[in-house]
Amino acid sequence: MGGLNWVDGTPNGWANVDEDEIIRAIKTGLDAGVNHFDNADVYGNGRAERMLARAFKKLGVKSTDYVIATKVGSFKGTAEHVYEPTHIRHQCEQSLINLQRDYIDLYYFHNGNFGPNMEYLPDAAATMDALVKEGKVRLKGQSAYSADHFEKIVPVVRPVALQSWANAIDDQMVRPGSRVANLMEKFDLTFVAFSPLAQGLLLDKYSADKPPQFEPGDNRKDRKTFSAEGLAEIKPKIEKLKAKFGSTTEELAATALNYILAQPRVACVIPGFRNERQARCNLAGVNREMSGIDVEFIRQTFA
Repeated sequence: MGGLNWVDGTPNGWANVDEDEIIRAIKTGLDAGVNHFDNADVYGNGRAERMLARAFKKLGVKSTDYVIATKVGSFKGTAEHVYEPTHIRHQCEQSLINLQRDYIDLYYFHNGNFGPNMEYLPDAAATMDALVKEGKVRLKGQSAYSADHFEKIVPVVRPVALQSWANAIDDQMVRPGSRVANLMEKFDLTFVAFSPLAQGLLLDKYSADKPPQFEPGDNRKDRKTFSAEGLAEIKPKIEKLKAKFGSTTEELAATALNYILAQPRVACVIPGFRNERQARCNLAGVNREMSGIDVEFIRQTFA
């Protein structure tokens, strides 16, 4: 929802975000029973949080009737390090202002970079605990991009939920028996999966004959997976999914999302959306379940 954006020179946003379309999409989700919205201070540098608050207000619903998650850890402002205690507190207060709320339901550390030798980790964890005691945060979360980081951080932060990528192409974070899956079992954690559609790759949206061109500030720009070679490599696997589960965007979305939801410890998926059409596709898998046989078929397809 934050639109095109950069963080320290790295693309972090998405193109073609229109607030009116976003509001219609959110209404579609609410009408279908969606009760969890994921956000972060860095998405549009606050724009996504503010837009979500405006959407709820325009739709005449209370945001406190829903689970709102946001994050700190990728936007450092003028701080030397993003996990300085004062900076964490500042960003928490700003997120509360942006979201027009008195508390955050689920507050994540956005990544696992707590400095050399994790030097900022103890004080950052203590600051998060203080925010919980003060009633500004209900539940703690940890987002990261490697099993190494999760294994070092979880025993200190003691979150209730982990967040990272998980999709049929790359399910290493949630696959039974993986390091992160074992960690979740040990500490009784749940998992929130971002990129469950692999940024649209699992919807057969792109052609190797004409690879997509993304605008500066779009985090997909220059990624190898969207190159002609990357798209050609995945095409035969997508064709197997289409032959078994259906070829429409809705059928492919339902297949991809329910595959991740079928994994142990996965609490929910958070597919992105920019308009009502995308929201409806994301909802196509509601009230469907995936059999163990189908889960194994997909796993073997992308093995």
